[in-house]
Amino acid sequence: MTVHSIVIQKLLSTNAQMGRRVAAHHLKEYTYGMRNKMAIIDSDKTLICMRSALNFMGSLASRNGRFMFINTNPLFDDIFHLMTTRVGSYSPSTNSLWRTGGFLTNSYSPKKFRSRNKKLVFGPTQPPDCIFILDTDSKSSVINEAHNLHIPVVAIVDSSMPLHSFSRVAYPVPANPSVQFVYLFCNLLTKTLLLEKEKGKLKEAASLQIQAGKAAKIDLPNLDVTVFPYATLPPLSQDMEETKKLLDKLVVLKFDAASPRDMGLEGPKSAVGICNGLTFLDLIINQIQTLYSKYGCKVPLLLLSKDDTHDNTLKVLEKYQGSTVDVQRIKQGEGEGEGLELESLTGHYSKEEVGHPFYNGDIFRSLMTSGTLDFLLSQGKEYILLINKDNVATVIDPNILNHLVTNDIECCMEVTPSNSFHLISTPMNFKLGEIAQNQTKHENFKLIDTTNTWVSLSAIKRLVDSHKLKQKKSSVLKFFDKLIGVSVPEPRFLPLDATSDLLLLQSDLYTCKEGVLTRNPARTNPLNPVIDLGPEFQKIGDFQSRFKSIPSIVGLDSLTVRGNVWFGANITFKGQVTITAKPGLRLEIPDGVVIENKEVNGPAAIQE
Repeated sequence: MTVHSIVIQKLLSTNAQMGRRVAAHHLKEYTYGMRNKMAIIDSDKTLICMRSALNFMGSLASRNGRFMFINTNPLFDDIFHLMTTRVGSYSPSTNSLWRTGGFLTNSYSPKKFRSRNKKLVFGPTQPPDCIFILDTDSKSSVINEAHNLHIPVVAIVDSSMPLHSFSRVAYPVPANPSVQFVYLFCNLLTKTLLLEKEKGKLKEAASLQIQAGKAAKIDLPNLDVTVFPYATLPPLSQDMEETKKLLDKLVVLKFDAASPRDMGLEGPKSAVGICNGLTFLDLIINQIQTLYSKYGCKVPLLLLSKDDTHDNTLKVLEKYQGSTVDVQRIKQGEGEGEGLELESLTGHYSKEEVGHPFYNGDIFRSLMTSGTLDFLLSQGKEYILLINKDNVATVIDPNILNHLVTNDIECCMEVTPSNSFHLISTPMNFKLGEIAQNQTKHENFKLIDTTNTWVSLSAIKRLVDSHKLKQKKSSVLKFFDKLIGVSVPEPRFLPLDATSDLLLLQSDLYTCKEGVLTRNPARTNPLNPVIDLGPEFQKIGDFQSRFKSIPSIVGLDSLTVRGNVWFGANITFKGQVTITAKPGLRLEIPDGVVIENKEVNGPAAIQE
């Protein structure tokens, strides 16, 4: 039996499919029909609605959303008590009975009252972000007040619910509210909320750790950084031999750590196809191959990987076994302080975990303790380009390397102007605190760090010999004598943080030539389209299954997708497009359609 069949059988065992003797017209799309004068609810649509409701509430929980849980049936008291206790929304000391009429609009002055069945476990001083109702009632004021305050409602609805109440439930779950089904639904909701809360705690802990790692004895935000426009860099020498000698001084190190689980990736982002079937790792290797073909230079590529990304990395590298690119993996030593060890592609891989080690100096300490730093210097290497796993538009640029060598620069950050700052036409001085380190939160910064950094190997050696790198909780940026930035063109900054970014990269908006992503010249708007995909597309597996082929978006300004939407092949989007599927229903966008400046909420809207 398939997993879907098992889940449907579980739903049937709870009698979730048994409706009332009357099926309201607006709820007939959720039913199979009538049997023995009873409406039969479609279990497939119940399952879809449950999944949508759980995804929505889970997304709120991950952002510390406020919930109000309401029970109007004494049969569910034990289930309700167990759920709210586990998710932390119930306190015996505040188990008060609150007035339902005006409980939201008059939330600042609630009144206690006596009632047989009504029980609220949340007396809000602020409106909740979501209201969850186990047993809806046509006379309930909860739904009406939530509608007035634009608060989304998640509720179990039966086949006879009136239209005026049903239309105000944002995430209806059509089902028979039997004790068995309520227990099943509440159990799933409890697990979802606890899982998302745990993820939030891990993210918060990681954020605090990053902030602690950035702490230094001096005020790092006040460090001066001179940023040079890329257009002002001197051109390369026309002498091919001189350029070969320049590139022979370079080594590239790419971080290939595991990606966050938000996108549902089991391996690194480097193994995800982003353009014409090529992965980010393919693009980097293609660039190095192009440099070798043009200049005959030897630029080795070091991969810093975690153990859980090893197999995926090897699959990508298999095609390059006979190539001219010298690719080596880096692993962390078995004992404490052993650092990194280089190994060939056929060697054994360590099970130790590798993190993001640049700004706190871990990578430099690892290169030192493993002997790799001395080895690279003995081979005539002078600079190392550190490439993070997120910016897929990275370019190995000889012009930047030439500027660093010519001016004896120790450290160079690649930056790009934020949306709130103008382009840089002449060299300008900035404080480090004006450069955003977070690629997704940069509204209040002038520049964005693309996370690509060039560092002098001799400067690393100097810091090693002076024992400055032993300060493990101190940022290494303050130790460089010459710290600059280069403002690279905006198209060189394309972070891959969500499936909406993947849609941009896999569409006809970008093409790839010699490992470099270039924007389609047919795109007249200098800005990329704004794409907002709902939680149904959050995981990369769901994203791939919902598109037969990636739509054409060269003429698109914005795209918003919500609900259970599936896309056919050869679809074209233009202008501003919004697509919303009704709760519990599947909306299929047919092959070959062109949708321009339209809001689509059903098949009829597509043909208009």
